[in-house]
Amino acid sequence: MPKVVDPARRRQDVVAAVWRVVRRDGLDRASVRNVAREAGLSAGSLRHYFATQPELLAFTLRTIIERIERRIAAVPSTDADPRARAARVLNELLPMDAERAAENHVWLAFTARALVDPDLRALCEEAHTTLRSGCLALARSLAPDSDTELEADRLHALIDGLAVHAALHPQTTTPKRMRAAVQAHLNDLHTRATHPST
Repeated sequence: MPKVVDPARRRQDVVAAVWRVVRRDGLDRASVRNVAREAGLSAGSLRHYFATQPELLAFTLRTIIERIERRIAAVPSTDADPRARAARVLNELLPMDAERAAENHVWLAFTARALVDPDLRALCEEAHTTLRSGCLALARSLAPDSDTELEADRLHALIDGLAVHAALHPQTTTPKRMRAAVQAHLNDLHTRATHPST
């Protein structure tokens, strides 16, 4: 009797193999052949799920985006202080544990490739737009009378900067320091919103 394979599970196994290859060897080495070997499949078997390397990479990037969206959607909205919820949402975007550090590493590799790959650029632009919209929503909830466009830019830049620093300098950009930076920024935003300068 032939072995029954769950296609969705197999795709996730392949995505995990892409992550391992990218983290160990870099995105340039994430060929269909290398990923298939990492996943314990033949290249032909992998092509049954992903016909080309661009299709494989696009699916991997979409998977990262979906994971982040699920984590953010799971953040409860019951906090009395909107800063508490904002901190939880923003912290979900940052590499606060080993799994999210791996996700961040792979994400940054993809964003670098997006500079020269139009297909990945379109996906990264979609993710950027979604993140920017989320930052704008947070700015509007935290400081509705401020320049919310500017505050969204500041939140977005903070998250992007911390993500890059955590990838390049994990010994100093620790989860504790990232949480503190996010909280300090939110506290500053709250102070400026509630006590505007005259």
